[in-house]
Amino acid sequence: MIDNDIWDIILITALSYLFLSLVFIPMEKVFPAKKGQKIFRPNWFLDFCFFIGQYVIWSSLVLWTINYFGESLSGIIPKKIQSYISFQPLILQTLSVLILSDFLIYCGHRLQHKIDFLWRFHKVHHSAKHLDWLAAHREHPLDSIYTIGLINLPAYILGFPLESIAGIIAFRGIWAIYIHSNVRLPLGPLRVLIGAPELHHWHHDLDRRAGNYANISPIMDKLFGTYVCPPNEPDAFGIKEETSNTYLGQLIEPILPYRIWQSIKKYFN
Repeated sequence: MIDNDIWDIILITALSYLFLSLVFIPMEKVFPAKKGQKIFRPNWFLDFCFFIGQYVIWSSLVLWTINYFGESLSGIIPKKIQSYISFQPLILQTLSVLILSDFLIYCGHRLQHKIDFLWRFHKVHHSAKHLDWLAAHREHPLDSIYTIGLINLPAYILGFPLESIAGIIAFRGIWAIYIHSNVRLPLGPLRVLIGAPELHHWHHDLDRRAGNYANISPIMDKLFGTYVCPPNEPDAFGIKEETSNTYLGQLIEPILPYRIWQSIKKYFN
């Protein structure tokens, strides 16, 4: 017999896949960035494995890790400051969390592309040669802990109530999928204030330091000189390094020393 909790996870995963498919596939067909790209394009199954792994296995690990460190670090901020923050209007709390997390994820994301140790995990996400809503889920679980921790831990430590954090988490989740989708809906002058697929697609250019590290708003990229927005799509997505093309291979490769991986990688291709 399968435990009821497992059935619940399977049901949530199936409903999430159905919901996201119904939302994003029609958008990708009506407003395609790369015309002619099929739903079942190359490496579709690999990204599907990441989707299943993220929902069924790794999400619980990520949330447990964030909660563990959040509770461990919550004492470093005086209770008076936490109480003051918690009594602010919800809209002000939400905006504060959004701005703070956007700044931190910009800095952390830029480091992921600059520091080789962080890049070895983050490059799993960038190894996708085709972008669409499903490719957004290609992410190493340790990379997820790093990213989600940067986004949510500061707000959690400062004493923001769960309501303000939960709304941002949900919004960022959908937004992350949208900016990876095979959609091009140019925003005109508004793209300086609001991120869009046309910006994030250039972040996934073969050049590891292509720019556009911000998440929701590209203001940070504008301020720090990393904003890139040509009028066309990149010629190719992906990474220049050789990497595994299997789910297990992409999970294992970043955590092993280079020599060990070289000796066993033939079993994961």
